[in-house]
Amino acid sequence: MNPELVRWFEEEYRVLRPRAPMPAIEVRFYRFTSLNTTIRLREGVLKVRLSDILEGAPESVLRAIAHILIAKLYRKQIEPSHATRYRRYTASDAVVRHTERIRQSRGRKRISTAKGDHYDLEEVFESINVRFFHGLLGRPMLTWSEHRARRLLGHYDAAHNTIMISKVFDRRNTPRYAIEYLMYHEMLHLKHPVKTRNGRRCVHSREFQADENLFPELDQAKAFLRTL
Repeated sequence: MNPELVRWFEEEYRVLRPRAPMPAIEVRFYRFTSLNTTIRLREGVLKVRLSDILEGAPESVLRAIAHILIAKLYRKQIEPSHATRYRRYTASDAVVRHTERIRQSRGRKRISTAKGDHYDLEEVFESINVRFFHGLLGRPMLTWSEHRARRLLGHYDAAHNTIMISKVFDRRNTPRYAIEYLMYHEMLHLKHPVKTRNGRRCVHSREFQADENLFPELDQAKAFLRTL
């Protein structure tokens, strides 16, 4: 445990809670697969876990993290300058690239199969590729989810170059246009990678949204998704 890091947390605690007793604070780095940060109060001890991706971050960034975590724990207002500093650091090209490398090396992507009972994702991908992308998009790993998820309907994982579609759609009464729209949306992430603008990650850029609106059955597909 880094004594200097603990001191920074103590100082931010005192700023946010000037009259409260100072608890013991433990701060440790862990080999997470992403930029996870957690804080818990257990038996009078503040226990903080930081992703080891953040080791070597500037003092100002680590102080910002301390401020944000303690403020959230005690439901205090987060100082905007700290939030901006942390957001800009984690959205920087160098940190984003490093995080993606960590996810690739440590993360384990559970792959099911592209061929379902009613729809073959590889066939759907190739059909959409020809119709909308002139057949030029390289095919990533395609897989149905393991469970019939209704919250995460589709996802493109850039770190593992994988498109996952919820298995809830692999059924006889799913309209073809619904599964095609989901695939088209995730394929647009291949065409329009995430960008960083003013310290913020832009997942669905204007260009992305403009292309999405070109899908012929967009309204019908969204209406069907709302019935799930």
